[in-house]
Amino acid sequence: MSLFETLRTRLRAFSRDQSGTVTVEAVLTLPILFLVIGVTYEFFEVHRYKSARDKASYTIADMISREMAPVDDNYIDNTKTLFDTIVNDNAPTQLRVSIIKFDEDSDKYSIVWSEVRGTGNMTALKTEDVASDHASLPGMADGEELILVEWGADYQPMFDVGFDGGFEVASGIFTSPRFAPQIVWDS
Repeated sequence: MSLFETLRTRLRAFSRDQSGTVTVEAVLTLPILFLVIGVTYEFFEVHRYKSARDKASYTIADMISREMAPVDDNYIDNTKTLFDTIVNDNAPTQLRVSIIKFDEDSDKYSIVWSEVRGTGNMTALKTEDVASDHASLPGMADGEELILVEWGADYQPMFDVGFDGGFEVASGIFTSPRFAPQIVWDS
């Protein structure tokens, strides 16, 4: 009997054998189960991570939209502190608050003021960054202002399930001033 025939006979006998142990089945299925649990946890955690920051952004935007007094550096510093307190996970997050104005005659947006807090690659917006950004900014009346609150953070996964060491998560929301026609910067 050749080696191939012997191997074939033994594999056929193994495939027909219905006796088995839980240990063999566990060794085959537990790694897959742990991987699925790890992936599920990471996807849930990324969603929670982003959701907490989005909710904090809505709170910050709403807070600024109600402001009638001039806003200054101290106000924005405290806004970042409030943002971090709401998020409550000690992960480094960068926050950018910008006021955008629309000019109907030129059909362009311009930056009234923009401030960034936290460490990261975000910079204060300039007029050239938003001047013709009709695709992502809403239609506005002439002279109307818009509050844009954006955040960015590096998400570091707890388990090694294919994210290769982390990635950036970012989002932003906008709202209009509520009680005053503009949010004034006090330099």
